[in-house]
Amino acid sequence: MPLSTPAWLVREAGVPGYHPANHLGTTNRRLIGRENVGARNVEVILGVIEKGKGALPHAHPGIEQVCYLLSGTARAEVDGVAADMQAGDCCYFPPDIPHVFTVTSDEPARLLVIYTPPYEENPDRVVR
Repeated sequence: MPLSTPAWLVREAGVPGYHPANHLGTTNRRLIGRENVGARNVEVILGVIEKGKGALPHAHPGIEQVCYLLSGTARAEVDGVAADMQAGDCCYFPPDIPHVFTVTSDEPARLLVIYTPPYEENPDRVVR
């Protein structure tokens, strides 16, 4: 007898993709959020970003953001300071601080993005 999938288990293939505002060449999938598992204080996004594309300059008032690079390479910039990232690297974007994220590898980059509290693509939670 096969096991049913519990409500707290999310499979990437079952999550619809969307194209976030202020990002180019990006497809996100909200793996953990209010709508699918009822999370109230954290949000986890799987992002796939094309070469040379990514997040334009922006900041999230009162929201901490973590990006863990699963594959590819990228350049992250926080408050004017840039660093190159490779798979396995993790970066932190503090609340209220402008940041940029750009893919530098030939292949698309895959990354996990964690927001706390959740961003939820709410235009009131971003400054461009």
